Amino acid sequence: MKPDRFDEGRFDYGEAVRVTRNVRNDGTYPGIDTGVLLVRRGSVGHVINVGTFLQDQVIFTVHFLTQDIMVGCRLEELISADDPWNPSRFEFRDKVVCTMDLGVQGNVLVSKGTEGEVYKVIREDENIKYHVAFYDRTLLVPETVLAPAHPESFNEPEL
Repeated sequence: MKPDRFDEGRFDYGEAVRVTRNVRNDGTYPGIDTGVLLVRRGSVGHVINVGTFLQDQVIFTVHFLTQDIMVGCRLEELISADDPWNPSRFEFRDKVVCTMDLGVQGNVLVSKGTEGEVYKVIREDENIKYHVAFYDRTLLVPETVLAPAHPESFNEPEL
């Protein structure tokens, strides 16, 4: 065990925290297929336990009330719920469609309604942008011109 790991911004029991990465089932959550999204990045939960894994990793058990799920998170996956957060509507691998023609210098590269896949979220300022793969090209696209490809199964993120 590395005792210095316990001093790295440790969160206390009951403290509200925000997860900074999507949490998917790695095979340890029973009754749900491996790879299924458990908690979306940006969700807020409360620390209910602190332990270790493999004697050198601090693991915080976090209860996410809105999803009614408890998951283990590493320190680097958490920030205080009070810390600044720039939420995005879409995340890595979300399927999206463009709500207008996308082009460069008057040439339409991607027609309105074309489905693409998010490959990167860019949160550098309040105007979220994405690298979206549309067939054979990847474009930098502002969030304002994207919609969920499958709105019936899309879950809006917590803000």
